Amino acid sequence: MDNSSGVGVLDKAAIVLSALEAGPATLAQLVASTHLARPTAHRLAVALEHHRLVSRDMQGRFVLGPRLGELAAAAGEDRLLAAAGPVLGALRDHTGESAQLYRRQGDQRICVAAAEKQMGLRDSIPVGATLTMLAGSAAQILLAWEEPDRLHRGLQGAKFTATILSGVRRRGWAQSVSERELGVASVSAPVRGPSSRVIAAVSVSGPVERMSRQPGRLHAASVVAAANRLSDVLKKAEEG
Repeated sequence: MDNSSGVGVLDKAAIVLSALEAGPATLAQLVASTHLARPTAHRLAVALEHHRLVSRDMQGRFVLGPRLGELAAAAGEDRLLAAAGPVLGALRDHTGESAQLYRRQGDQRICVAAAEKQMGLRDSIPVGATLTMLAGSAAQILLAWEEPDRLHRGLQGAKFTATILSGVRRRGWAQSVSERELGVASVSAPVRGPSSRVIAAVSVSGPVERMSRQPGRLHAASVVAAANRLSDVLKKAEEG
């Protein structure tokens, strides 16, 4: 192998995946295109199938598996983090409030990027902070577009209702006032990844006395614009 990594089994697995990039293949076709021994090609393809890197089509031929799409989506999300800093910084400067980016992880949400106010009262959530999925505008965003069964499970114990989430889906942004923490208001909007799936929420947060009891009127347009910029980053990465 010209481009051997020195780990033979990985090199051979990569050859199998590269061969399937051209399209579905029977075992005989896989052997012919990879020049691997038939038992080796079969063993590797079945092992890759176990890890969902390879699947079978309706004719039983080997094809690239769904795990590759999931990994590609994750790579896009890493691009999202790389782009988040400047976008959140601009959002903070425009609104005068702290800005955050959240991802859902199980029954919680994690702040994966943030731009704090440079002076004065700091209302930002630190990067790495784990927050509830039961309250707050970002939680509403991360739940609103879930499948119906997950959405209903997520509403159990939540401080917001199905009616509120219906409104979130209709207008494309969420707001909360003293929902997660007394005296704190926030506005959030969805970041969409491949297939328009909501993968993150952009937020601004600050004290109610500054953001008012209708923070969306002040900041929804800016937050939605920031979220759309990050969604565009993922769309371009997918197209590229």
